[in-house]
Amino acid sequence: MNMTFSGGRHGALLGAAGLLTLAALVGTGAAHAEAAAPRALPAGCSGTSPITCHYAVSPGNYDVTVSVGGSSAGQTEMWVEARRLMLPATRTAAGAVATYSFTVNVRQPEGQPTGQGGTGNPGLDIRFRGSAPRVSAVSVKPASRPLVAYLAGDSTVCDQPTAPYTGWGQMITTAVGPGAAIANYADSGESSGSFLANRALFPALLSKVRPNDLVFIQFGHNDKQTSASAYRSNLTSMITQARAKGGVPVLVTPPVRRLFNGTKLTSTALHVNSVGVDLPAQMRAVGAAQRVPVVDLTARSKALVESLGPSASAQLYLRASADGVTDNTHFSQYGATKMAELVLQDIRAQRLPLATYLR
Repeated sequence: MNMTFSGGRHGALLGAAGLLTLAALVGTGAAHAEAAAPRALPAGCSGTSPITCHYAVSPGNYDVTVSVGGSSAGQTEMWVEARRLMLPATRTAAGAVATYSFTVNVRQPEGQPTGQGGTGNPGLDIRFRGSAPRVSAVSVKPASRPLVAYLAGDSTVCDQPTAPYTGWGQMITTAVGPGAAIANYADSGESSGSFLANRALFPALLSKVRPNDLVFIQFGHNDKQTSASAYRSNLTSMITQARAKGGVPVLVTPPVRRLFNGTKLTSTALHVNSVGVDLPAQMRAVGAAQRVPVVDLTARSKALVESLGPSASAQLYLRASADGVTDNTHFSQYGATKMAELVLQDIRAQRLPLATYLR
């Protein structure tokens, strides 16, 4: 994961011009004294588990470098903003520090663009969780023209602010290295038409797109009564507008629902809607007609869910036993992670521009 490990005491991380926040810990003497007196947290951080850090920055993209670890052994996860996972659980031995860098998109509201589930705090929030979180340094500075991958989609994609609901867009971030950022504009309950029309959604996303930025477009769950012609028109409009800004549109067919007939998924699970439109097939056709890459998440998730079967596939979705709610559309954190992995497989296989930034 592009992490550099080192032991002993650590001096300050030296930031480049434009450094907004820099905190590091310096050893104070003999090893026994270091062990006896726990080190202070970096500036802007407080708490023990979780450790929370706040930086008063304006909306934009920021390069962040953190050092996790310290004098005692740790196990640390790093989350930013509205539950975007940047660093999965990482163990550090006593006296070891792992340095990790990434680029994060900061906006307000920080979760879903319409404010569903809360608007969060202005600025950048970083949370270090895990069984024994340890953080010894944090630096934040403005990013210089990173590649941005914008996500347009619904509740299966979005930054869900409240567990257990989790969108794959807030899990894909763990695989993206510095120099590229995920800007998740997906919003719960949106169809292709409503997302296109809402000024807080596609128009807001489009206003940020720069040449070579990617725009991933996934709709289908809420296009339950959308005609084939309207669905194709909505997708084509997003493609055309993204291209006019120099962006690179990518279509993503919707992940399946967990609805079985025996050992096979039903047509509803595969997004044949109530007026008989096979939405993934229509999206593939638009992709071919417009010469746009298509990430076939419907096919990939169908293969995964059917291979697990009606029982084992439940772990991908929300279960009453584990999550307090049964939901065969929305993902658990584990399920969202698996969906993100499927998207990443296609990004790599098709050598999309984001692929060069993946860990």
